[in-house]
Amino acid sequence: AAAVVLVPVPWDVTTSYSGGTHKGPQAILEASYQVDLFNPEFPLCWEQGIALDTIPEDILALNATSRPLAEKVIDALEQGADINGNPELTKALATVNTSSEIVNEHVYRTTKKWLDAGRFVGLVGGDHSTPLGFLKALGDHYSHFGIIHIDAHMDLRASYEGFQYSHASIMHNAMSIRSMARLVQVGIRDFCEQEWQSSLQSKGRVKVFTDTEIQESLAVGKSFDSVCKKILNALPDNVYISVDIDGLDPSLCPGTGTPVPGGLSFGQLNYLLKLLSRTKKKIIGFDLVEVCPRDDDWNANVGARVLY
Repeated sequence: AAAVVLVPVPWDVTTSYSGGTHKGPQAILEASYQVDLFNPEFPLCWEQGIALDTIPEDILALNATSRPLAEKVIDALEQGADINGNPELTKALATVNTSSEIVNEHVYRTTKKWLDAGRFVGLVGGDHSTPLGFLKALGDHYSHFGIIHIDAHMDLRASYEGFQYSHASIMHNAMSIRSMARLVQVGIRDFCEQEWQSSLQSKGRVKVFTDTEIQESLAVGKSFDSVCKKILNALPDNVYISVDIDGLDPSLCPGTGTPVPGGLSFGQLNYLLKLLSRTKKKIIGFDLVEVCPRDDDWNANVGARVLY
């Protein structure tokens, strides 16, 4: 009966540095019991109903069998091996790509089901590859939408380590969705030359607000409010929010797979989203990804609060 349905996707097969984000949805669920639901700005927010869909055991099982295959490929590449010249590695790579397609189809079907039922849908990862099926489902519902993408990374690699659906390729893959009109990236501070060139050659379809640019604006006396308004003005009328937890300062998410110095504070992210909610733009969905529980509850605690 909930108005807001959260779709968990426990998947982190292509994670290139440090795994564990497949545990994110369950950890966030457990940490959510510690979040006070009252918010003076939105005092009745919780009454609409917010429900986490069932964590899919089949995706967890597929993650468990596919991750070792991906690690074989990653380890071989780090040793300078030629994947194409090794039948075993070529087969492992193909299997991982096929497994990722299965996850994409699962996400597409599940999110489309809830969208068709008139629910407001959010996705909880897992790594950042997980929202692709959701974005495709939204492409069926909306002829024109944009993404505000908070992240340390551009995620515009054509593929990464041979994985077609890598966490580092989610926005490259999203660009293939015809109705996805604009990608506005915020807090970016780690990217390769190919990604930077892709943004420059996008004919305005990709707008990047790097962490360096944001910090320099603040250093010369510009307000964070003015920075946020510039970011929001770049978005079209329909907006999807994609939050990689490593877009925040890594002291807030030390367990995440690819932490990078710099980033937004919790309060800055909160303020940016608050301003977005006050515009006339329609928020059509969102994701929170790359939350990785470690030896304590801190990562999941922050993740649960960002999610709420």
